[in-house]
Amino acid sequence: MTVGITALLGLLVLLSALGVVWTKHQSRQLFGELQTVEERRDEYNAEWSRLQLEQSTWGTHARIEGIAREQLDMERPPMDRVIIVRD
Repeated sequence: MTVGITALLGLLVLLSALGVVWTKHQSRQLFGELQTVEERRDEYNAEWSRLQLEQSTWGTHARIEGIAREQLDMERPPMDRVIIVRD
């Protein structure tokens, strides 16, 4: 009877050890994936910042006015011809 209990306990210890090894492996694998995803997130955040800066640069009044003058031959009207509309 004690040999059977000892064998059963030995088997349970072996299964427990295998569970610990498998869990540790899964943990390391998931941690690697987490680091990869965080690196990608950081790259996307950096790109987002660059795109916001680029958008603000492309939309400046001075740039738009320069393009209107150079490419469309437009110029600002004299102040006596400007009408300001208010709500």
